[in-house]
Amino acid sequence: MNVAAILRQKGRAVTTASPTATLLDVANKLAAKRIGAIVVVGMRGEVAGIISERDIIRALSEGGPECLGRPVSETMTRQVVTCQETDTLDELMAMMTARRFRHLPVVTDRALVGIISIGDVVKHHVAEVEMEATAMRDYITHS
Repeated sequence: MNVAAILRQKGRAVTTASPTATLLDVANKLAAKRIGAIVVVGMRGEVAGIISERDIIRALSEGGPECLGRPVSETMTRQVVTCQETDTLDELMAMMTARRFRHLPVVTDRALVGIISIGDVVKHHVAEVEMEATAMRDYITHS
């Protein structure tokens, strides 16, 4: 299974924010949508950064509550690692584990087309393993 298959099932909607949004705006969006990260997009729709719950917690611990009024551009990760629709589950698992990411924006021709979370990867990996186990049981039973 690859990223395109996951996006076909889960959809391509991505919650985004502008670099000028405040950390409080982003925190409110994260809470309202019950998600763990938001992709920050520039004026032309390009991926400018990513901000997660963890990033906001770190900012709070370093700068106190007044940091919530700062623009997200001061806290976001600017060097965003992305994936492509052709990437496989195994590639995503390896990348997310090695680099300790929980969210990967999906980019095609420099355009943001989706986002994959570790939860998406685990859900689809479990489904793949269950299908393989069922196929093996059927094969053994009918041989």
